Amino acid sequence: MARIYYVGDWAVLTGPWFAESPFQNAMKGIDVFNYGTWLTEALESTGEHEVTSVPSWDFYKLGPGEYEQVLADYDVVIFSDVEGKLFQLAPNFFDRSKFGDGVLTFPDRVRLTIEAVQAGKGLMLLGGWYSFTGEQGKGGWGRTLLKDAMPVVCLDHEDLVESTEGYHPVASDAGRQAFGDLDLTGCPPIMGYNQVGLKPGVEPLLTLAETGDPLLVSRPVGQGNVVCYTSDPAPHWACNLVFWPHYADFWLRCLDLALGR
Repeated sequence: MARIYYVGDWAVLTGPWFAESPFQNAMKGIDVFNYGTWLTEALESTGEHEVTSVPSWDFYKLGPGEYEQVLADYDVVIFSDVEGKLFQLAPNFFDRSKFGDGVLTFPDRVRLTIEAVQAGKGLMLLGGWYSFTGEQGKGGWGRTLLKDAMPVVCLDHEDLVESTEGYHPVASDAGRQAFGDLDLTGCPPIMGYNQVGLKPGVEPLLTLAETGDPLLVSRPVGQGNVVCYTSDPAPHWACNLVFWPHYADFWLRCLDLALGR
């Protein structure tokens, strides 16, 4: 059994806001949505794996030593719609009572992640508005040490590519071998993705028929494996994909790649 720590794809919806007078504004309602439910259920569908799904704000608030324990306890870590700042900025930095009380530093979570992969862990990096370069550069993965571990190259400008008509995955020779008898021709359209480049010598497993851009790329890093999927596993880009009958099969194959199977 694989233990999977899945960060991201949660959201908080506040409102609506009502202006009831020139002096009074009221918010009526708050909801928390876990859009990671689909991927979590897909990976747990065989009963062989266990997923811990956490919002990005919980990952951000992990104290010194807590993320190290996560990396020790789990076999695969997934980041989806998690901007680089959440790796680099820790709440502990903003405790003013500690300013001037010795040198203030904390372990770099990206370095810890890469070292864990090199030692044999799996890493899945999934797309979204705050992934790879992201919307207006907010993802920022290419400005971190992740750039050295990923099999893809982040753009220097906003990388979102979207269409109301959608995009369709196409398997390369390596992709057909990886996905075996899973028929991708019936895969519903993906409504958007992060555009990336490929590192030299890297062959994508899946590309997008309409643009030729990479969709799924995997490569070993040390004793572990890094899998990059450049679209979203959850709505909004996957508003059709999550209802595909082979959605779970697809993600279980991607998990196999991260586990080196």
